[in-house]
Amino acid sequence: MVALILLLVAGLRWAGVAGLNGTEPRQMDWNADGEVSRVEILQAYTTVVVHESVDGDRSCRSYARLRDRDNPIRVDCRVTPGGASAATE
Repeated sequence: MVALILLLVAGLRWAGVAGLNGTEPRQMDWNADGEVSRVEILQAYTTVVVHESVDGDRSCRSYARLRDRDNPIRVDCRVTPGGASAATE
């Protein structure tokens, strides 16, 4: 049973699920109402995926629904001088 759960978590991580890819709970406000609800946190572990991209000094994280990856619901970008990894706030 434990092996099955670990396999499931590894599969969700590989699929890019936001909650398992460095997204903090305070960043999970998918409907932009200013508050993070339990439902939004649950969505981060089940239906919201994150794609990370780097272009020179600019690093971006785009969040999209699992079934509609081509239409992001939010994009967060940071510019870090020298191309170093951007720190999250």
